[in-house]
Amino acid sequence: MDMTIESPAFEHNGEIPSVYTCDGRDISPELRWSGVPEDAKSLVLIVDDPDAPDPDAPKMTWVHWVLYDIPADAKGLAEDVAPDGLPDGTRHGTNNWERTGYGGPCPPIGRHRYFFKLYALDKELGNLGGPTSEELAEAMEDHVLAEAQLIGTYSRE
Repeated sequence: MDMTIESPAFEHNGEIPSVYTCDGRDISPELRWSGVPEDAKSLVLIVDDPDAPDPDAPKMTWVHWVLYDIPADAKGLAEDVAPDGLPDGTRHGTNNWERTGYGGPCPPIGRHRYFFKLYALDKELGNLGGPTSEELAEAMEDHVLAEAQLIGTYSRE
């Protein structure tokens, strides 16, 4: 069984409802996953936007949310999950607003794609001190057993 990630809030490649964006309540959508390999020790979730700042001329990938050391037996995250509502042991990384936690879509121009990427690892990473997604990718190197992604889109029209 392949690992999958989905949300009841939007379809894969579908539009993310505004409640989950800077135009709404800016809360995290509910996420569900399955098919995590039996030998996985932890999960990583990175949400990013490769279309920043303009989908017609992207210059960077903007990171919206970084979580790691999510227990491998977790089945998902609740909508508007608070730090104390995360599965026990989950650690925060730093997003591009230089803070922890979820920051929803807020594209300055055009329709952007938002990638919700889930990775199953063969180990727990331990306290990395609020790593960026780049630092986390380096720590994950050679430890990824499986990955899945969900893509949503959003435009501020």
